[in-house]
Amino acid sequence: MISYRHHIVSLVAVFLALAVGVVLGGGPLTDLGRDDRPASAATSTSPERPRGADFGDTFAAASAKRLYADHLATHQVAVVAMPGADADTAAALVAQVGAAGGKVSGTYAVRAALTDPGQKSLVDTLGSQLMTQLGDAIDPDAPTYERLGQLLGLAVAGTGSDVETVRESLAGAELVGTSKDATTGDVVLVVLGDHTDPAILSGVSTGLATSTGVVVVGTTRSGRGSGDLVALRADPAAKAVGTVDGGETTLGQVTATLALIRSLSKPGGAFGASGSAGAVPLT
Repeated sequence: MISYRHHIVSLVAVFLALAVGVVLGGGPLTDLGRDDRPASAATSTSPERPRGADFGDTFAAASAKRLYADHLATHQVAVVAMPGADADTAAALVAQVGAAGGKVSGTYAVRAALTDPGQKSLVDTLGSQLMTQLGDAIDPDAPTYERLGQLLGLAVAGTGSDVETVRESLAGAELVGTSKDATTGDVVLVVLGDHTDPAILSGVSTGLATSTGVVVVGTTRSGRGSGDLVALRADPAAKAVGTVDGGETTLGQVTATLALIRSLSKPGGAFGASGSAGAVPLT
């Protein structure tokens, strides 16, 4: 019987082939699985996508469910959308979570005020008030945005009566909106959008990761040059945060879902075309 690891290694081989410029998009494999995708996915046709990427997306879509092997079954995933996050990409990621057997516990829309450096006093004041109210649930020595990330972690993946208190406070300050009937998740998927100040993104992500597994997904561009994922990956404080670039592609979405599965037992790791830990999680 072919093992789960074998399937992942096969996917890695495709990723590596694409990375060195092997062109597979023009042959009979081009239409492989196009009408039988396990989950809808947003794909990009931008100039920065290499030739052959369509084949990689098709392969990932056709192989995803087998690779997942229902490893998210019985698990809840909280989705945090940063300002400017693409709705189609977020929807495709949600579909992949479902293909892996998981369920989305709720979606949380981060408002522009939370990531605006000019609103730091608001974030700091609210964090201080809630920290006093919640007691030991929040690290009193955490910096402003890491503390906010801890509060957000409590809101999306916490337990007890404090969850609603934090959600209502974040909503009242117009920092985070919560979907109706949201419950708490086992792991958190953060979908990047507009550029976020590196210190803010690192603080929020690091704070989230103190209480649960976190995977941050950005675009292909966010993993290059001065992109958001580049800065996050370079921050030693964020080593417990998993990251995936290429989230606008099916390959990236499948990789992000595999990273979520990995985060249930092992935090961190930089994956995707620009990921230092490899194209996809192997363990």
